[in-house]
Amino acid sequence: QVQLVESGGGLVQAGGSLRLSCAASGRTGSVVILGWFRQAPGKEREFVSSITWSGGIRYYADSAKGRFTISRDNAKNMVYLQMNSLKPEDTAVYYCAAQISGSRSYDQWGQGTQVTVSS
Repeated sequence: QVQLVESGGGLVQAGGSLRLSCAASGRTGSVVILGWFRQAPGKEREFVSSITWSGGIRYYADSAKGRFTISRDNAKNMVYLQMNSLKPEDTAVYYCAAQISGSRSYDQWGQGTQVTVSS
């Protein structure tokens, strides 16, 4: 299994920035993709961004394009989500998730970190 621990959430004013971090441990050699998801109160969890562990190929939801940047540090087993120009609608719990080799879905999840953007 892979264990994921998020950090970096907090309260920020609209227009501000935050950088979320996700530390991976355990069988990190089995990780194919690491992604960020978020869930706002009363809403379903949604995809934000992902990066392939080996090739660094990035994907973004439309809501994240141009404002968020995902990156990885394989040596440290870390994935980051730099969030700029934050909006109140970005308020949510942000989760890091991993898709491991042989799996077709994200099946390893962190506990989440709260991001609150005030207007």
